[in-house]
Amino acid sequence: MTRLIPALLAAALTATALPAAEPMSAAEFESYVTGKTLYFGQNGEAYGVEKYFPDRRVRWSFLDGNCKEGFWYEEAGEICFVYEDNPSPQCWSFFREGSNLRAVFESDPQNTTLYEANQDDEPMMCLGPEVGV
Repeated sequence: MTRLIPALLAAALTATALPAAEPMSAAEFESYVTGKTLYFGQNGEAYGVEKYFPDRRVRWSFLDGNCKEGFWYEEAGEICFVYEDNPSPQCWSFFREGSNLRAVFESDPQNTTLYEANQDDEPMMCLGPEVGV
């Protein structure tokens, strides 16, 4: 996690200086992310982590140990995610900026932009299921 903060700051500074690019296609996105665990930041702060499996399956966490299984698909040029706890698609546009990604949440493109801060081969921290009394 200590490596994450400098990477987040560098990604935020680099992203503001780059010109606009075309969004990645589903094939480009799939080729880039499959098999990777990517950490994302927003405004210089850690935001979340996602593991990308084959067959467009994903596991997301807001870095709190609560992991959500899901999948992604392409619709109208956007990359849409559906998670086990929310059947409503969350659609994003992804852009290559240098060696990293920038993600714009298309439902709120002015306020939610994430930057890839780090890639890691270590497993995500996912706590077990919560059990009642």
